[in-house]
Amino acid sequence: MMTPSPKLTGKLLIDTALGSFLGDKRIRLLEAIDKAGSISQAAKAVPMSYKAAWDAVDDMNNVAPEPLVTRSAGGKHGGGTELTAFARRLIAFYRALEKESQLALEKLTSNLEQNGVCDVDDFRQVLRRMSMKTSARNQFAGPVVAIKEGVVDTEVTIQLAPDLALTAIVTRESAENMSITVGRDVLAFIKASSVLLLVGEDGRISARNRFTGVVTSIHHGPVNAEVTLSMSGGRHVVTAVVTDDSVKRLGLVEGQSATAVFKASSVFLAAVD
Repeated sequence: MMTPSPKLTGKLLIDTALGSFLGDKRIRLLEAIDKAGSISQAAKAVPMSYKAAWDAVDDMNNVAPEPLVTRSAGGKHGGGTELTAFARRLIAFYRALEKESQLALEKLTSNLEQNGVCDVDDFRQVLRRMSMKTSARNQFAGPVVAIKEGVVDTEVTIQLAPDLALTAIVTRESAENMSITVGRDVLAFIKASSVLLLVGEDGRISARNRFTGVVTSIHHGPVNAEVTLSMSGGRHVVTAVVTDDSVKRLGLVEGQSATAVFKASSVFLAAVD
């Protein structure tokens, strides 16, 4: 039996200047409202909470040039709900656009396989990594190469490049919940405010992670400065937020060698499915 070739699939998201407007979940909510005539029944079908459903409807009504959902007298929760003609046209537009985008992804899949640019599964994994949203300034990805379990915590080592590894400490429960094992790809996040900078050697720092690189940019602010270092031949960068006084005291300038230091406990992990 032949194994079917992997293919790229995606979900369409339509944004506005005010934020996300339409996505797969909201379209399914509108379709469920049209079918059930009830926001509570539609919320169960998606599924989502009744409040989240009405919040989504309010958001869409606020952004759209015309109302998408109207309330009618009577019905559960103080009134039924129904879609406007504009909402039905919007659903049809979204579904048509979604179909075209999927056809484009299928064509991209075919081109990747024919040209041997990269494995489709690898390409899909890159897209998943890029879609992660987090407030942490520094994001890295790589396979787990070592795990050291303690009574409470687990030490996880991630290989970012042949010459670059990162160590994180998470609770044993977190490691188990994420099914972290050797060989599994994970994402590592570090806030820029958790990164310290050193110039020269200082063996008295206890932090486990030391990334030595070249300062590629310094952005000054009223109080703090954002300093970016490049490592591994430019493949990886790490950004630190330090005070302007610290930049002056260290004599940091672009092109200078420096070391970014952060504790293993400052790293938080996310498993890549």
